[in-house]
Amino acid sequence: MKKQELKNMTEQELSLNLEESQKTLFGYEIRHRTSPLKNPMEIRTLRRHIARIKTIFKERFNRKDQHGKI
Repeated sequence: MKKQELKNMTEQELSLNLEESQKTLFGYEIRHRTSPLKNPMEIRTLRRHIARIKTIFKERFNRKDQHGKI
């Protein structure tokens, strides 16, 4: 999913997406420890996706915080 698509999502959609991604990552990591995945780059891609979502949450929080102090 592209960064712009994530930015257009609501906070509820983002939190659901984050939760799903974290569950999927956990499953991939467990499976990868027992036997190698066909495409181990999926783990890396998913970690970056989670980081993008968390970054968007942080940007929104900082934006709200700045508006509250004015």
